[in-house]
Amino acid sequence: MTRLKTARGRKASSTRWLERQLNDPYVKRAKAEGYRSRSAYKLLELDEKFGLLRGAAAVVDLGIAPGGWAQVVRRKIPKAAIVGIDLLPTDPIDGVVILEMDFMDEAAPETLIEALGDVAPDLVLSDMAANTVGHAQTDHLRTMGLVEAGLEFAVDVLKPGGTYVAKVLAGGADNNLVAALKRHFKTVKHAKPPASRKDSSEWYVIAQGFKGRGGGGEGGQ
Repeated sequence: MTRLKTARGRKASSTRWLERQLNDPYVKRAKAEGYRSRSAYKLLELDEKFGLLRGAAAVVDLGIAPGGWAQVVRRKIPKAAIVGIDLLPTDPIDGVVILEMDFMDEAAPETLIEALGDVAPDLVLSDMAANTVGHAQTDHLRTMGLVEAGLEFAVDVLKPGGTYVAKVLAGGADNNLVAALKRHFKTVKHAKPPASRKDSSEWYVIAQGFKGRGGGGEGGQ
């Protein structure tokens, strides 16, 4: 294991984070395979389990920075139209349209679909997370607000049969959100991919088989 001396002016917590990065097999693998972040493997693992990318021709990536998920989509389905959005600047990715704007901006949904070529996406991916303030309940509510906004967007734009994937926190989506997901999708499941660190509170909700704008009916668990 690589250990770092605590440099002058660097906090012990920063040193621990650097040590973890240096010793993380996913970080090493991402560097070797040309992915911008270890999070690429979360999507690869979720895709392996749920077949998220199979047959997708148009994909929206919410919270695209630094671009690892979009890289996965580009490599797995090179002919797909891909549009991503993030508040943070994201280096260009060949074949991906990247919007640097707030997804919560009321103009964002229409801008995303225009950038996609005015076609309905098969897949909406959301790796968005609110900036944490250190208060668990507040952080949870803020992140759930993003998940709900992503769901509202997905319901407005997805093709029938489409998929919505979103990052949630420990405990998964709350009952009201799960009920909303089940109204609109045939199956709703939670998963924690192996690439998600064990000490991380993140999980993902995978909603597949979009029922169309009408929704209704009962979904699977």
